[in-house]
Amino acid sequence: MSPAPSASWKDYLKSLPLYLLPHHAISRLTLRVTRLRVRWFKNALIRWFARQYDVNWDESLYRQPEDFEHFNAFFTRELAPGTRPVEGDACTVVSPADGHISQLGEIDDDTVFQAKGRGFSVTELLGGDSDSAGLFRNGSFMTVYLSPRDYHRVHMPLEGKLRKTLYVPGRLFSVAPHTTRVVPRLFARNERLVALFDTCAGPMAMVLVGAINVAAIETVWAGLVTPPHRRQVETLDFTDRDITLQRGAEMGRFNMGSTVILLFGEQAVHWQSMLVAEAPLRVGEAIGTGQNPR
Repeated sequence: MSPAPSASWKDYLKSLPLYLLPHHAISRLTLRVTRLRVRWFKNALIRWFARQYDVNWDESLYRQPEDFEHFNAFFTRELAPGTRPVEGDACTVVSPADGHISQLGEIDDDTVFQAKGRGFSVTELLGGDSDSAGLFRNGSFMTVYLSPRDYHRVHMPLEGKLRKTLYVPGRLFSVAPHTTRVVPRLFARNERLVALFDTCAGPMAMVLVGAINVAAIETVWAGLVTPPHRRQVETLDFTDRDITLQRGAEMGRFNMGSTVILLFGEQAVHWQSMLVAEAPLRVGEAIGTGQNPR
């Protein structure tokens, strides 16, 4: 487990107001604004955002604000072919997203490390599904944070056959580093979509965690999953459908940025030794080695 910085008074100052904000109302407004097709407005917003966050236009398939129908199309922009080669062989685990490692390491029985002095349970994260959580007891995890400037499509770390999905309702706290250091059980409190796959390394969970201003989460097999925001956990079984995604293939996207959490079973994956918290990642980059399940 890589060391984690302690929360500072500035972290608390920036994070505590989030408890008072109407998370879903703000995100619904963001949904509408980021899909406005008024040309002068969306072009100006894209130019401002690209300057503010130093967006790398050279990697994008389309490179002018005028090429996008609205801001969200720019935010979830497609990369130019060849910009994210997929490294390694069939059981090389590759990064699911561009971003930075928030944390990685071993799951302590049912507990995942969030930040210094803070953790949450896999069972909570998976919406109370204890059977699915048991697949990852004493396994491995990695949390990847996507900042606003990053590419916001999510890709497969390994080839996987979709087993089921769980939609879990919740709040929409920010998932920025200062918030993860302050808000207890953050990732188990926010709205999220869990996708469970069978892979060459056994069961794998990809958890797409929503956040404030993350107005929608999509998958390639179901399209828009949220909104609408629901009050109950919803489980969909895909075992009778042959939905298999190749290693490195797109599996979903965030319409505005957030966090992806990977879960693997006990001794199923060995992370590369040089990976530590805050290390940058790119889609397709080798991050570990999968082991065939016993």
